[in-house]
Amino acid sequence: MKTHLYFNLMERLFGYLVKGNIPHQSESSAPAQTSEKKRTFYRANEVHPRGESRASAGFDDDDGWVTVAVSVLRIVACFLSMMVTTFIWAVIMVLLLPWPYERIKQGNLYGHVTGRMLMWILGNPIKLEGMEFSNTRGIYICNHASPLDVFLVMWVIPTGTVGIAKKEIIWYPLFGQLYVLANHLRIDRSNPAAAIKSIKEIARVLVKKELSLIIFPEGTRSKSGRLLPFKKGFVHIALQSKLPIVPMIFTGTHLAWRKNSLRVRPAPLAVKFLPPIKTDDWVEDRVSEYVEMVHNIYVENLPDSQKPLISEGPETAKKTKL
Repeated sequence: MKTHLYFNLMERLFGYLVKGNIPHQSESSAPAQTSEKKRTFYRANEVHPRGESRASAGFDDDDGWVTVAVSVLRIVACFLSMMVTTFIWAVIMVLLLPWPYERIKQGNLYGHVTGRMLMWILGNPIKLEGMEFSNTRGIYICNHASPLDVFLVMWVIPTGTVGIAKKEIIWYPLFGQLYVLANHLRIDRSNPAAAIKSIKEIARVLVKKELSLIIFPEGTRSKSGRLLPFKKGFVHIALQSKLPIVPMIFTGTHLAWRKNSLRVRPAPLAVKFLPPIKTDDWVEDRVSEYVEMVHNIYVENLPDSQKPLISEGPETAKKTKL
């Protein structure tokens, strides 16, 4: 019971949006392979017990108690380290209260330092691609299947980027208050009329202050790792702001940290920035087409284990709300 409550706390703290050199895997490198007793290396054309392709898993999965204990210690170290950096930047934010947009930059710096540090502590090999697109001013979107996605987003998004979270985030201890102090955006998802008004205000702020935005277009975390239908909010913001959409493809995070688990597996992770999608000629009456187009781009770039099932296809997105 305590373990379950602890994970829920971690998930809440890490479940909101909040660059650097940590060891990462180059495109030509590959994860080490071992064949020690009680270990299983997932090879091509084999099937993982949870249904993922073993080729897509591609890591040495050791379930021994020592490995599990080390993993738990790493998660605790992440939690404590994050509490320290959060406290430090909370003090900085308070000192910068008269300068709201300086607080946005400090919030990004907090994310760069904290996200980089957390991924270093966890030790997963990371491959970064398309980084030439990572400084584009635009609307950054990414698929979401693990708390690790948040660490990666914190690390790689450019300075001058704000996130969107539900308004209740302010009640989450320390991290929620830092989110608000960093001048990030909140939205009332329970009220469609207020949400639409918020989207217009968000677009106005992005244009006026020359900011970028980071958003999870699925609107929630995928429990299976497979891509979910996209909601329409990011397209509405693009229509209002005329900013390009910059897709970020995250792979492997659902294998590394699974739901309701205190075990972070050494699965290789990949972050791939795709070329920005221009939106300056988009029109209001084709919103569903744009959502489906962007969703299809993700389907084309994700591995089979993360592609949506037929019932989760882009046509479902047409039925979803903002």
